[in-house]
Amino acid sequence: MEWLMGKGKGKPNGKKPPPEEKKHYLDAEHTTVRVVDFDLKELVVLPREIDLNEWLACSTTTFFNLINLQYSTISEFCTGDTCPAMTACNTTYFWYDEKGKKTKCTAPQYVDFVMSSVQKLVTDEDIFPTKYGKEFPNTFDSLVKKICRYLFHVLAHIYWSHYKETVAMDLHGHLNTLYTHFVVFIREFNLMDPKETSIMDDLTEALCTPLPPQPQNHVTER
Repeated sequence: MEWLMGKGKGKPNGKKPPPEEKKHYLDAEHTTVRVVDFDLKELVVLPREIDLNEWLACSTTTFFNLINLQYSTISEFCTGDTCPAMTACNTTYFWYDEKGKKTKCTAPQYVDFVMSSVQKLVTDEDIFPTKYGKEFPNTFDSLVKKICRYLFHVLAHIYWSHYKETVAMDLHGHLNTLYTHFVVFIREFNLMDPKETSIMDDLTEALCTPLPPQPQNHVTER
């Protein structure tokens, strides 16, 4: 299936844009919450003697599974009524089918299209080969970029529309760590145009800035 990304923004009509909603995910009490305290850049660097495509395939598949799992934690809150469109900040994402038809769908429908399409790709031996000696297709790099683009949309929607529920379940540390890990990965291998991720630049700056050293607890358990 050929799937592309579209943006929809309202045309100028002389009216003032609605005031931007407060981004609770930027609150300092939230951005400092992580589940790891080491530099995630160390995890994305291509290991020695590992083929680049092999590394991209392994990492992309892992991110797909983790982001799918993260979305599942708030999926009951993401419905056609609560999320009639796939939005993040001032951007609406549309789905394009294999015939190029543009579809404005609800967020859960969009995410389902994303996850189903990515699942089909990462389990296709002709695209993500797992058998020794089998070559990656010439289009592999572009397919990885498409997958990353769509996974980014899902993460952005979770932050924009379901962050309060994520905090209520005390899962924002996991989300922050996953987002940071994903961003340093796509930056390391230039998998997304900065313009495509710019809607979350404020969060990226907040999360990718190293945390101040935490006080050490020297209490010894007995």
